[in-house]
Amino acid sequence: MLQRKTADDRKAEIVATTLRLADELGPDRLTTHAVANAVGLTQPGIFRHFPTKHDLWLAVATHIAAGLSDAWAEALGQDLAPQQRLAHLIQAQLGQIAANPGIPAILTSRELHSENAALRDKFTSLMQQFQAILFDTLRQGQADGSFRADLDPQDAAVLLISLIQGLAIRWSLGQRTFSLQAEGGRLMDRQLALFAPFYPQRKIA
Repeated sequence: MLQRKTADDRKAEIVATTLRLADELGPDRLTTHAVANAVGLTQPGIFRHFPTKHDLWLAVATHIAAGLSDAWAEALGQDLAPQQRLAHLIQAQLGQIAANPGIPAILTSRELHSENAALRDKFTSLMQQFQAILFDTLRQGQADGSFRADLDPQDAAVLLISLIQGLAIRWSLGQRTFSLQAEGGRLMDRQLALFAPFYPQRKIA
């Protein structure tokens, strides 16, 4: 006899299925009916666990945030030089995206965010946290001489986030025909070389 799933297990299954279907169907086209079919429930069954569709998406956002935060914490928990820590943080971010390909579509869905302020605020806060972590790491690198003294750490943090976002979009549009983490590592090496204090400066006429 099959054991009945607990409410927490069922919620986790619904969230994971929603994240998977967001990648397959697109978050703007995803319906609770599709989620219900995928997990073998009725729509009322879904709403017993998540009273509204907004609540379901917020649970998905919380799941994504937890995964990213854990990945960042693992990178930060290692005794690494600033350059290595930055590389590990970028790889942690890319690893989460590779494991959950629906993340870029959810993060960039204008319709989804415009209809769900709590979801938008959740992701905005998440990106601000990541930017702050990158900023602190860049400042540490400047303090120990790893990075140029004239580097603006705030701009550099935004640049690194843009690198991740642009790469994730290119990966998604390109049918994932290349390794996200391998390409990210290659581009990260190029970017860190530009942050180095010994990189030759060119004067703009």
